[in-house]
Amino acid sequence: MKCPTCDVNLEVKMAGPVDVDECPECHGVWFEDDELRRAKDAWDVDLNWMDFELWKEWESLELKPKELTCPNCSRGLVAVHYGDTGVEVDCCPSCKGIWLDDRELAAIIDALTAELLSKPFSQYVKASLQEAKEILTGPESLHSEWKDFKTVLRLMQYRLLAENHRISKALTDLQSSTQF
Repeated sequence: MKCPTCDVNLEVKMAGPVDVDECPECHGVWFEDDELRRAKDAWDVDLNWMDFELWKEWESLELKPKELTCPNCSRGLVAVHYGDTGVEVDCCPSCKGIWLDDRELAAIIDALTAELLSKPFSQYVKASLQEAKEILTGPESLHSEWKDFKTVLRLMQYRLLAENHRISKALTDLQSSTQF
């Protein structure tokens, strides 16, 4: 496969546990199938439940044709915003591959982390209900959906304590008064 930007051969590299194709010159990365989600999840497990269902929401996205060719199937790539991250990624509507320029994966991770840290408790409640539903109906395996659900519950607990100092203090006091 050739880099859509530099037209040099891509090299297989590891992005966490995922084999991806990277350009040795511009350091852009080609993700096939579900590789981007898996690389993101490996980067920070707290982000595993924050998936942007690019192909599920494809019809509602604003697509911008690019002058780049898909390294996999040689069709034209289109640009699309990756959720609310502010990162524009290049996608192939035909083979569903995703091209990220150098540092775009890190920018996606940073934006998702900022979103995770700024969500109020009420949004975690809503997310936990959605993740509970996805245990039975989600696109990932039962094991993966269960992990997502557990992550949201843990983060919801942290947010509850962060937003309610009295509860946090009461639990700390209770813990320190226990003789165990």
